[in-house]
Amino acid sequence: MEQSDEIGVRIYTPSPQLNIDRHPPPPPPTMPPPDSTQTSGGRKRRAMANGVQKTLSKTSMLVNFLPTGTLLTFEMVLPSIYGKGECTAVTTLMINVLLGICTLSCFFFHFTDSFRGTDGKTYYGFVSPWGLKVFKSSPPGVEVPKDERYNLGFTDFIHAMMSSMVFVAIAFSDHRVTNCLFPRHTKEMDEAMQSFPLMVGIVCSGLFLVFPNTRYGIGCLSA
Repeated sequence: MEQSDEIGVRIYTPSPQLNIDRHPPPPPPTMPPPDSTQTSGGRKRRAMANGVQKTLSKTSMLVNFLPTGTLLTFEMVLPSIYGKGECTAVTTLMINVLLGICTLSCFFFHFTDSFRGTDGKTYYGFVSPWGLKVFKSSPPGVEVPKDERYNLGFTDFIHAMMSSMVFVAIAFSDHRVTNCLFPRHTKEMDEAMQSFPLMVGIVCSGLFLVFPNTRYGIGCLSA
């Protein structure tokens, strides 16, 4: 009698393993709450940085009318004067002094000019109705030019006034200045400064086209 060998295949399904470890996992470590003083300090610094960036972005086209370094000096010194944001009598006085110095520098630098001597050095001086008055005496062999372009003219006063107006427009666009100088009219000043720098930029751009600047004084590119 013949016997057939049959091969059977049996499939086993693994049963889910139970967690033998009865001890629960340790809880994650808790982080200490952030210090309120550090949080407030970081918010103040971020707000100050955003204010400076907003001011510079509004008035970026007006910087071309200012002597190099004037606005940078103002933005570097103002935070140290403003401090923690408390507008005391001393803070207001120092802001007024800073505004006066920077405005006078913008006005004064437009009455300066320069020339390149035969020795390759650049000499600066103050323009006058009688020509260029060099700040320091030129060495032997270097002659101060006697061209008419170095004589004081009406356009010099126009450029000086426009540069001063541009700086005032940029400075008053900073909320730190308006908050201390006009504490009771902060909202009105913010609304006015939305369009005032743009108006000053348009007017000064037109005047600079009519009266182009030919000076290469302090704060400008050398001749």
